[in-house]
Amino acid sequence: MRILIVVLLLIAVLGLLVLQSGSYLVVNDPEKSDAIVVLWGEDPDVRYARGLELLRTGYGRYLIVDTGAGGMYGRPYADLARDFIDRTAGGNASQTSLCVISAASTKAETLELGRCLARLQTSLHSVLLVSSDFHTRRALSIFRHRLPQYRWSAAAARDEYTFGLPWWKEREWAKTYLAEAEKLVWWELWDRWHN
Repeated sequence: MRILIVVLLLIAVLGLLVLQSGSYLVVNDPEKSDAIVVLWGEDPDVRYARGLELLRTGYGRYLIVDTGAGGMYGRPYADLARDFIDRTAGGNASQTSLCVISAASTKAETLELGRCLARLQTSLHSVLLVSSDFHTRRALSIFRHRLPQYRWSAAAARDEYTFGLPWWKEREWAKTYLAEAEKLVWWELWDRWHN
């Protein structure tokens, strides 16, 4: 009987942890920084809008927008991103630059982004990372580990279609949660320790 009670308690505790774990994925603690980096991802316009909002409110002097190396509709992503920036950045367009990323993972992206940060030709000490809310914890951990010369903070860009809390209420949110939780566990247990 005692074993059954212990097992039920463990199941209840694990259940509570899983139900609350969606909020663990999200880090939203933006700090004023020398530069703001918007990571490339499945919702680049949502991420970019958040980055531009942070630039306009004084969270950074520069905004670096990652863009994929591929293209769409016969145009490179970089051209589409530049057009979008020119239409939306207003007076902040001169503070905004593109960083074309060919990497297929956040871990590999850090090296390419490091080169883009170095090209700014200014002394950078701190960087504010902007990504999808569910991706912030893992991205922040990876960037802190791979580019430790900078002080990193993160700002979450929210896209209610892709992810929300509680994560189990919508099918798409659950899919996003499960995929990101798996990637976070893989990063923490294996990938972090193997360059």
